Amino acid sequence: MSKPKVLVTRLDIPQKALDMMNEKFEMDIWHQTHPIPRDELLKRINGKDALFCLLTEKIDKEVLEAAGPNLKVIGTMSVGHDHLSLEEIKKRGIKVGYTPGVLTDATAELTVALLLATTRRLFEANKELLNGGWSKCAWSPLWMTGLGLAGSTVGIFGLGRIGQGVVRRLQGFGVKQFIYSGHSPKKEGEELGVKYVSHDEILRESDFLIVTCALNDETRGIFDEDAFAKMKKSAIIVNTSRGGVINQDALIKALKTNQIRAAGLDVMTPEPLLPDHELITLPNCTLIPHIGSAEVRTRELMATLTATNIICGLEGNPMAASLC
Repeated sequence: MSKPKVLVTRLDIPQKALDMMNEKFEMDIWHQTHPIPRDELLKRINGKDALFCLLTEKIDKEVLEAAGPNLKVIGTMSVGHDHLSLEEIKKRGIKVGYTPGVLTDATAELTVALLLATTRRLFEANKELLNGGWSKCAWSPLWMTGLGLAGSTVGIFGLGRIGQGVVRRLQGFGVKQFIYSGHSPKKEGEELGVKYVSHDEILRESDFLIVTCALNDETRGIFDEDAFAKMKKSAIIVNTSRGGVINQDALIKALKTNQIRAAGLDVMTPEPLLPDHELITLPNCTLIPHIGSAEVRTRELMATLTATNIICGLEGNPMAASLC
């Protein structure tokens, strides 16, 4: 009997995950370290039983129709799933696995690193060292000064696993108060000593506002001109969730007019961000290229969990982590 066929959309997947699937399936791997082109995806997915994909592939009606009736399982090496047309997938009875939990620590660590880099202006300071600005400052008392966390109010927009991980890591920094907003209070918030507030209140009260929510119809573009107008002029916003949560044009305006002090972004729209994008020109915007989970052990765990989900799905067993 022939083996099930699996399409893997890029080559640079941790080898352990590929080895797990090679033992059981006929593998079709896109042998490049960049995302598979759309036309190749549409061509190569035909007749496949499963798909191993990443955030870079939009799996929509067109792809599903190109796949045909054989496609039974999709494994995405991600927690976010806004690249998947879940309604179309559900109509076809396709199982979907994803990778929650395993990237919590890595992303929470990165969020804290980005917060500190933004508040203490580390990227700006590094440029000053490289361009000779240090030698010209004559140790000015206000040169490269940033804001500290001690005595501050930190707001968490999205107190899920990652948001909770950020709170735990910041508890040693002398933060005066942690607050969060969402649909309703969470017992985890109470356990961590984080106060539940309204959306308007988290905007008004936060010195540092950290965005760790999921992207959905309710959160898409929620940080717009009205939101930035309600924030303190000294406020700093950090986003490690999805770029679509922030209205980017509104953010650029807020940064250019000093409506808020600064922003730190690991996620943007589009991705990758073009080198001539206006965000890159703003000195009060710290940008890194969506590396929240980019930690060696974490990426291997994400890959092997995706492989496990595909194996379980094709063998008729419950997935380790499934969306549908």
